[in-house]
Amino acid sequence: QVQLVESGGGLVQPGGSLRLSCAASGFSFSTQTINWVRQAPGKGPEWVSTISWVGDRTTYADSVKGRFTISRDNVKRTAFLQMNSLKSEDTALYYCDTVFRGVRLRGQGTQVTVSS
Repeated sequence: QVQLVESGGGLVQPGGSLRLSCAASGFSFSTQTINWVRQAPGKGPEWVSTISWVGDRTTYADSVKGRFTISRDNVKRTAFLQMNSLKSEDTALYYCDTVFRGVRLRGQGTQVTVSS
């Protein structure tokens, strides 16, 4: 089954950290660019970060640059998003996605809530 499954979300205080994971199955993960996207309540999707299939190129939205780090382990077929110095405005449903054979694949997401 072709799928992406996110995990690692939760409730964290401002200034805290979380590490999200995106586990892939059913397709050639190691040849796919992976994106992290988030959607806050009442807002549209916001691109967060992208990593190339080799992992040598990463890009970030200005809102998370310097605080978030994207990475991947192609052997484990998993991508990660390390989130540090979290802010209340980072509260959102986070999901990973990719385009495989012209079809956008997206997981169900993992909720991140930043609150004291």
